Amino acid sequence: MLIEERLKDKINDKVPAGINVSNVEFEGPELVIYTDDPKKFADEADLIKVLARDLRKRIVVRPNVLEDPELAAKEIKSVVPDGAGITDMFFDPDTGEVLIEAEKPGVVIGKNGTTLRDITKEIGWTPKVVRTPPIESTTVKQIRQYLRSVKDERKEFLRTIGRRIHRDVTSKDKWVRVTTLGCCREVGRAAFLLSTPESKILIDCGEKPGSTEGVPYLYVPEIYPLNTLDAVVLTHAHLDHCALVPLLYRYDFEGPVYSTPATRDLAVMLQLDYLEVVSNEANQAPYTSKEVQEYLKKSIVLNYGSVMDIAPDIKLTYHNAGHILGSAIAHFHVGDGLYNIAFSGDFNYGKTRLFGPATSQFPRLETIFVESTYGGANDIQPSKKDAEEKLYEAVNTTIKRGGKVIIPAFAVGRSQEVMLTLEEGMRLDKIPKVKVYLDGMIKEATAIHTTYPEYLNPELRKQIFQDGMNPFLSDCFVQVDSPAIRENVIGGKPSIIITTSGMLSGGPVMEYLNGLAADEKNMLIFVGYQADGTMGRRIQKGWKEIPMGRRGSIVINLEIQTIDGFSGHSDRNQLMRYINHLNPRPEKVFTIHGDEKSAIDLASSIYKRFRIETHAPRNLETYRMI
Repeated sequence: MLIEERLKDKINDKVPAGINVSNVEFEGPELVIYTDDPKKFADEADLIKVLARDLRKRIVVRPNVLEDPELAAKEIKSVVPDGAGITDMFFDPDTGEVLIEAEKPGVVIGKNGTTLRDITKEIGWTPKVVRTPPIESTTVKQIRQYLRSVKDERKEFLRTIGRRIHRDVTSKDKWVRVTTLGCCREVGRAAFLLSTPESKILIDCGEKPGSTEGVPYLYVPEIYPLNTLDAVVLTHAHLDHCALVPLLYRYDFEGPVYSTPATRDLAVMLQLDYLEVVSNEANQAPYTSKEVQEYLKKSIVLNYGSVMDIAPDIKLTYHNAGHILGSAIAHFHVGDGLYNIAFSGDFNYGKTRLFGPATSQFPRLETIFVESTYGGANDIQPSKKDAEEKLYEAVNTTIKRGGKVIIPAFAVGRSQEVMLTLEEGMRLDKIPKVKVYLDGMIKEATAIHTTYPEYLNPELRKQIFQDGMNPFLSDCFVQVDSPAIRENVIGGKPSIIITTSGMLSGGPVMEYLNGLAADEKNMLIFVGYQADGTMGRRIQKGWKEIPMGRRGSIVINLEIQTIDGFSGHSDRNQLMRYINHLNPRPEKVFTIHGDEKSAIDLASSIYKRFRIETHAPRNLETYRMI
């Protein structure tokens, strides 16, 4: 008997009389129950929870026939009271869910969820409610439209993956191994292979900024051929972690990519921008937009705290990493209580203007792979307050002498942090009220931030949605979306320019340097990490002339400042404090994502202070955990 048939019999034993379960099938990690009686399921408020607990599966109830979306939309509007301010509805046939965007989501939900249950009874679709984003995201809109257009292909894919995830465990061996395919004793090209006798999971697949050897070791026997992978798990959307995910589909990977919803949307945005930057620099792109679409079609999203089967012997849970929007610590539960291992990705254990600190509490934890970007003994970052005051001082100095401030920043994370700091500085008269120009993907990334407010800290959420003082909509911010506007900014009045890329590895920042670097009245301010080999690191080291290919070179006369304290990474003190606060305390710690000195120094210090087994691995090493 097939596993679906066995589960169907168990479900029929548990559901009340009068509810018909016509079919049961896996779609990706979820078990979908098809029924002619979705309204009766909705009346049984705790039934799905009971089934999920007893079967140890993620349960979705779906009617055999979903109502036409246009008709369902009319019925939703007839059920929801006036004043809710419904602005959009997105019907997802993959999940049988309708996402309702409303200015007042509480009105759509109703007291104790009564209105939501009424909606379910009327239309059969499962309603989810979110607040209407104050800034519309083109990326999010296009992603939803694309997923709707490939619904049939995606459904077949999810069924295939569902059968693969829930296949029987055949091996009697019990071991867990991790192979390092990048990001060890270096920053960039993050890639790690988690293997068991049954499964192979790739964690991250990024590029290395400023390097000609920017690709992880994807051709070694441990991972190749790529169609033997069960899944890819992304920790967050920065390019050194996600840029090369579409490349996997060019080389026969066929499985899903797991991430938080915000990471998926940001990754797609940045990957497409990455292709454009590479093309503009006359380099050969490693993949095309077709592979980005393939990634999107095969993406599966997971929220913080939800447990999801991703292989027959591996469960994944995401926890807040505090680094950028949607960033996550990936926690893997292997076997039936056999082993627990986590990969921190990039994380921040301090509270910022955007996010709360990274999670340090886990149900079980034997091993953790932790970043060491600022793991060196002297890698101590100033407080956020001191960093902000230093930024205000630098801005005041530059504007007073008639210059312009260039701030290269990642489109995701540092840009929004700096935007909030500058907006407050002007509002409180700490700096002059000048224009702040946003160039690159910064505005779109900011729109995605407001699409997913659940990832922001409560204070910022309240400011955006309740106080009517959305700092991202301040009049000081001006979008640069054409070469003509860029030229006007370069030749115009004193101003502040926040632009990509954060490490000066291409993008519009190079145009601003070309136009402004020769004038000593201007200032270039680094607020983020500059990896070895990048143009940003070279300028930090004092280069006075930088090559621009066929366009010659740029003479650097403008003032250079580095303002630490805005980084989304934990500094040395936070890293040690994080290890101290981990509960339970792991048996092994691996230090990764840092240069050789930082990784070794952090590993040594963790061992000396906590007597935990530590390693600062090299690339292409394999470690057996059990």
